Amino acid sequence: MTIKVGDRLPEATLAEFIDVETEGCTLGPNTFKVSELVRGKKIAIFGLPGAYTPTCSAQHVPGYIANADALKAKGIDEIWCVSVNDAFVMGAWGREQKATNIVRMMGDGSAEFTKALGLEFDLTARGMGVRSQRYSMLVEDGVVKQLNLEAPGKFEVSNAETLLKQLG
Repeated sequence: MTIKVGDRLPEATLAEFIDVETEGCTLGPNTFKVSELVRGKKIAIFGLPGAYTPTCSAQHVPGYIANADALKAKGIDEIWCVSVNDAFVMGAWGREQKATNIVRMMGDGSAEFTKALGLEFDLTARGMGVRSQRYSMLVEDGVVKQLNLEAPGKFEVSNAETLLKQLG
């Protein structure tokens, strides 16, 4: 079943590559419970098929980076990019995209979170395995307030500009 507005995010873990060691976070991949990360926060989450893929690299991530200040001005605490890639790949891609300290590049390597959302997309026939559909959502304290799900092969409603307009 696909997640919908009003639903609470499912229990899952995501991994993030940490470049600078801090208290509670070691250098390298760190895993986090989604329920703990979203508690008391307003988060813009966007999911995409894969790191380093054309639309994701040229439009999706850069759009959220370019609009990060505007999103934060509308009350967004964090911006997450979620992809069915491991934390090492997401960390390298984030550094290349200049997303560090702007967009949290969250790896969902086994598609646990993506499958729990009901947003998986089987690209096995194209050699890519199970991936995420392209989407964006606004989450407040773990509850989905907006959900923008793209049709296959499209990039029209999951962009930062659409989510920004929905914030009013």
